[in-house]
Amino acid sequence: MRPSTFRLMRLVVAALFLAFVTVLGQVAIPLPFTPVPITGQTLGVMLAGALLGARLGFLSMALFVLLVAVGLPLLSSGKGGIGALLGPTGGYVLGFPVAAGVTGWLVERFEKGGRPVGPAKLFAAIAAGGLVVEYVLGASWLAVVASLTPVQALVNGVLPFIPGDVLKAVLAALLAAAIRRAYPVRQRLGGVPMGQA
Repeated sequence: MRPSTFRLMRLVVAALFLAFVTVLGQVAIPLPFTPVPITGQTLGVMLAGALLGARLGFLSMALFVLLVAVGLPLLSSGKGGIGALLGPTGGYVLGFPVAAGVTGWLVERFEKGGRPVGPAKLFAAIAAGGLVVEYVLGASWLAVVASLTPVQALVNGVLPFIPGDVLKAVLAALLAAAIRRAYPVRQRLGGVPMGQA
């Protein structure tokens, strides 16, 4: 496969995940005590890292953030634009590429030497990237923008979401494990691992 074709296919895969995260954004539940809604988009971020690896997972979510920044209404409730990124929930969205990248990087470390990566290791990678990284970046931004103390940001921007996010992480790990077994996601386009090309 020619390098230009390979790069094009990688971009198509990144765009598909961008679309997937956009669709998941239509699932949004506002909470009365915090500006941060419950959304399905973090599930897409978790899967992007677990399935695409560090580089392509990061790229797909960075493209998502870029399109939001230029005004496309890709976020929950049809939001988009710089204002959405600079608002109280902006840190979570800006954290999408980092979360996917960290998740993918950890998965790649687990699969060194050709070792299979099962649901438990996938969950560990997703929890570190898709939860811890997202919480740190999102809550820190929320504290600055909303003038909250660290404890208030933790109470408003992290604690209410832990149960649901843990369930999403479990679901993402199980889905990623099943997909990776059925179709080795990072080992196909010309036989080159997606995370290394």
